[in-house]
Formats: sequence, C-alpha cells, structure tokens
Amino acid sequence: MIEELLPPRVACVETTDDHVVTLFPEERAAVAGAVEKRRREFSTARWCARQALRRLDMPPTPIVPGRRGAPSWPAAVVGSITHCAGFRAAAVAHQRDLLTLGIDAEPNEPLSPGVFETISTPDERDEHRMLGKFGSVCWDRMLFSIKESVYKAWYPVTHQFLDFAEATVRIDAERRTFHAELHAPPAHVSGVRVAAFTGRWAASEGLLVSAIAVPSRRYLPTAHEDRAWPVARAGR
Repeated sequence: MIEELLPPRVACVETTDDHVVTLFPEERAAVAGAVEKRRREFSTARWCARQALRRLDMPPTPIVPGRRGAPSWPAAVVGSITHCAGFRAAAVAHQRDLLTLGIDAEPNEPLSPGVFETISTPDERDEHRMLGKFGSVCWDRMLFSIKESVYKAWYPVTHQFLDFAEATVRIDAERRTFHAELHAPPAHVSGVRVAAFTGRWAASEGLLVSAIAVPSRRYLPTAHEDRAWPVARAGR
C-alpha cells in the first residue's frame, strides 16, 4: 500500500502480521522495559527494515531509536518506519537517490476529541470542512498522518523539532497528493533548501497512509519514473 506511493528506487516492506526476528543487543535494550504490544510492534518493524535493506543489498544492522525516536539507519541510507494496529512498514533508499524519506500509517478513524484542534492550523480547519464531501476518509486523521510523515522527513536531515503548527498542509482529495508549507526557518541540506514538502496519500482497507520522498540533487529519474510517479520535492 505504501509502496505504491513511493518511487521505484525506494525499497518498501509492509505486513499485517507480526513476525519473529532476532533483535540485536542494542535493539533489545531499547525495548527492555516496554509492554508486550510495543515489543511486537518494534520487532516486526525491524523485520520490515531488514527485508527492505536486503533489497538494497545491505546486511542486517541494528535499527535503534535515536533522539526523539528517529531510527538510526546505516551510513548512506535514508529510511522511515511506521506501525499502527494491524500494520507495520519500513521504507529505505540510498542517499545518492533520496535526500530524505517519511512514511506514516494510521487507522481510518476519527481523532479523539480535541486532538484535531491541537494539531491543525486555522487554514487547515477551514479546508477540513471542504474535504468532508470527498468519500469516507477521516480527514482529521489523514492530516495527522501527513504531519507525521512531514516530521519523519524533516527531523533526520535537520535534527530540529517541528511542531504541528509549524507546517500548514493542503490536501488534494482528487489527485491524492498533499503539499506542506513549513513555517520553521528553512534548512539547507546537501545544497537543497528544505522549506516545504510534497507527497502522496492513500486510503484502503481501514488504513490511511502518507509518504514523502525527496530526491537528492544527484537523482536522475528514469523515463518510467517520470511517467509513473510525480517526484516529491523539497521547497526551493
């Protein structure tokens, strides 16, 4: 499901079942005091990450949460992990192809009372009223998923916190794309000015998913990629 939102050069593995995986000592330490549910999510997400890395011809390696929970990927690799009830996924790519990557999955259910007002800007609340006519998508939860993807794409390359109010998202319900304008000071990463993100979203089988993949300056999309996937770009 998420794989369909990403370019072919991204290796994505997702599952609706929990898998048994032998964790590295560092990974076991990271969830030593966690409840069983959290350990299952963590372990299966690492299983997804190992399978995805294998597709890049990369060996298994510890994927340990770092500061603010961001996974620590091998050198020269960018990636993102997500999990929610009944779904886990990981996506990875070579740094030579992508500058950054962010994915998120959420249940297609309304947010708890009061949460939408906390995560949204006035413009987003106005848009939410307009989106209600488009299908059975819980648009408040969709916005939350997109902002999670934005943060997952932003933090690994800037190491700066981004509050919910520091991104204003516009959702295109018909094209199933989105644009996030960032209100934090722009970051310059590998010669790319990061001030906005574009990405894609989907809704299916009770899930909402969103994805951002920003190409590096060295990325040269093939003709097939140009036709099949509108490349998400950081703001210039």
